[in-house]
Amino acid sequence: MQTRHLAALAISFLLTTAFALAQDNYEIQVYPSELVPPRTTMVEIHSNFTVNGSKQVVDGVQPTHHAMHETLEITQGFTDWFETGFYVFSSIQPDGGWQWVGDHIRPRIAIPQKWHWPVGLSLSQELGYSQAKFSGDTWTYELRPIIDKTYGPWYFAFNPVFGRALHGPNVTRGWEFNPNVKISYDVTTKIAAGIEYYGNTGPATEFDPIGQQEHQIFPTIDLNVSPKWEFNFGVGWGLTPATDHLIVKCIVGRRFSWTHDKKAKLKIPQSHREGN
Repeated sequence: MQTRHLAALAISFLLTTAFALAQDNYEIQVYPSELVPPRTTMVEIHSNFTVNGSKQVVDGVQPTHHAMHETLEITQGFTDWFETGFYVFSSIQPDGGWQWVGDHIRPRIAIPQKWHWPVGLSLSQELGYSQAKFSGDTWTYELRPIIDKTYGPWYFAFNPVFGRALHGPNVTRGWEFNPNVKISYDVTTKIAAGIEYYGNTGPATEFDPIGQQEHQIFPTIDLNVSPKWEFNFGVGWGLTPATDHLIVKCIVGRRFSWTHDKKAKLKIPQSHREGN
C-alpha cells in the first residue's frame, strides 16, 4: 500500500509541474542538492545526441537534428556549503564538424548535511556565453533553487529554474520559468530506475501558449557502482511541437579527492546511496 501511494505521488508530482528547452540539449540534468565534497574535483562528460530535432536554420541558429552535443563539466568543492562548476559546451554538427559553443560558470551554496534538515536544499547561479549561431541569446543568467528528498528507496528532486537573457532577442521576455523534476527508485543497491522532466513555460509572469512551450520526459537509469563514479543514461521524448522530439543522453562522471589523508575515502552522496 505504501509503495502504491508513493507511486501515485510521483506521477502527480510530474504532472503538476509539466509545462517546457531542456537546458538547450547540452547539459540535461536535474541537480541533486548535495555538493561535491571539499578538496574534491568532479569531472563529468555530458553526451547528448538529438535523433529527431529541428532541421532548419532559424534566425541564424543552427538546427539540432543529428547534432551531437558534448559538454565538459568540472566542479570543485571548497567547503561543505560551497562549490563552483565550470562548463565547456561543444557541438558536432552533421555537416559542420566539431565546434566550440560557449562556456558557463556556476557557483552554488547549500545547507550543510550536518544541519540535518528534513529536505536537501541548495541554490545555484549560472552565468554563461554561447555563440550566436548556437543560441540567439549570447549571454544568459540562471537562478536554480534545488530541493530533494530521499525516502527509503525513493528519491525526489525539484529544480524550479528561473533564467533570463542578458544579451539577445529574448531580453525583453524577462525571467522565464524552467521546471525540472527527477523521481527514481532503487531497483537494486547498484541500479536506480527513474524519470526526469524538463520544461520551459516561457515568461514567468505570462506563460507562452502550450504549443510554444517545451516539455521533455526522460526515462533514466543511474548506476551506483562506486562513490568515485557517476553514470546516468536516458532517452527523452518531446511532448510539444516546439520541443526536439527524440534525444539520447549519457552522463559519465569521476570524482578525484585531493585530501592528504590517505585513509580518507570519498563519501557516496545521499542521493546516490538511496535514491538516485
